[in-house]
Amino acid sequence: MAAAVHKARELFHHGSHGDRKNSDGKKSLSKQESRDLEEEKHQLMEYEEMKRPLSPSQIHEDHGRKMVGHSSHVLRQEDFELVKTLGTGTFARVWLVRLKNTAKGDQNKVFALKILRKVDVIRLKQVEHVRNERNVLAGVAGHPFITTMVASFQDHDSLYMLLDYCPGGEVFSYLRRARRFNEPTSQFYAAEIVLILEFLHEKEGVAYRDLKPENILIDAEGHLKLVDFGFAKKVENRETYTLCGTPEYLAPEVIRNTGHGTAVDWWAFGILVYEFLVGQPPFWDQNPMKIYEQIVEGHVRYPSAMSSEARDLISGLCNVDTSKRLGNISGGAQRVKSHPWFGNIDWDALYNRRINGPIVPHLRGPADTRNFDEYEPEGSQREAYTREMAEKWDDYFKDF
Repeated sequence: MAAAVHKARELFHHGSHGDRKNSDGKKSLSKQESRDLEEEKHQLMEYEEMKRPLSPSQIHEDHGRKMVGHSSHVLRQEDFELVKTLGTGTFARVWLVRLKNTAKGDQNKVFALKILRKVDVIRLKQVEHVRNERNVLAGVAGHPFITTMVASFQDHDSLYMLLDYCPGGEVFSYLRRARRFNEPTSQFYAAEIVLILEFLHEKEGVAYRDLKPENILIDAEGHLKLVDFGFAKKVENRETYTLCGTPEYLAPEVIRNTGHGTAVDWWAFGILVYEFLVGQPPFWDQNPMKIYEQIVEGHVRYPSAMSSEARDLISGLCNVDTSKRLGNISGGAQRVKSHPWFGNIDWDALYNRRINGPIVPHLRGPADTRNFDEYEPEGSQREAYTREMAEKWDDYFKDF
């Protein structure tokens, strides 16, 4: 069943530029650009060495001064060795990369590089989503449980986001192998997600809108990292109407198209906790329309083995009425954190990663890719990004 659910999700879910040249006929760097590039590389290595979480106030206030989340005007794709594809989408490919020509001992400092071809982003009408993703990731860079966008950059053809590498792979893979997580494991992961949603909603005014196990990775120490912010949107206190997400995790107000805000994430969080504990989501059918009918009805069936505290939490989160939904009512995320199901969680120790993760991946080293699938090589047939397209669209990509 879990594999079928995963497959159905995949089928549904589609959801100053590179002038530098070298001896191949490309323009070379000026002395100042060379110095800036070396400084940038040094900072990347320094960040990779430290990698400590910033406090919520540091993340929120220091957008311009943070070591991470910035737009780089000197980094280019040719500064990186592309080691292996970690994932592909309809308009993006994510690579494991390391910086070229690094000092001895730095070869194991690796990153994930998300490459988005401008032509595909435009053709698939993803310009706004891509801009949202870059800007939201810049705003939240440094959070302990959100993938860190270290830097973004671009060249004539492509957009790039340099991200933390999470060698543990998807939480979904561990859930599928275990069939279900026990209560302590579920509580640990759920608590880290509460801290993510609290920050996104209350500090940044951002609705994530695609919470599911496939978008949560496990890092080398066994902590979660939320990835894929393509549907994330700064909504503040406004409502938005875009239909996006994954069928089993959609909130009723999204299906009804009555306007939605950050409350959709608390609904999806309830579905996620249920899936952690049971092994499959509460609303499921081969036909997405049947799933939508079940969701709008909002009747969750609980296994007899599920604890009363877990049932109470999920029923509070999966309330069809947003004015009564836990997380969206007065008190916000704090009401979720103070729920009895989270009674054993030390929230401060958790945020600062002083508690060990329940599943620590077995790794041969920092660049181990055993937890990621093999992918076909990239096709050589590519549509050109023309001068006319650049004149029309490049201004949209200026934040990169």
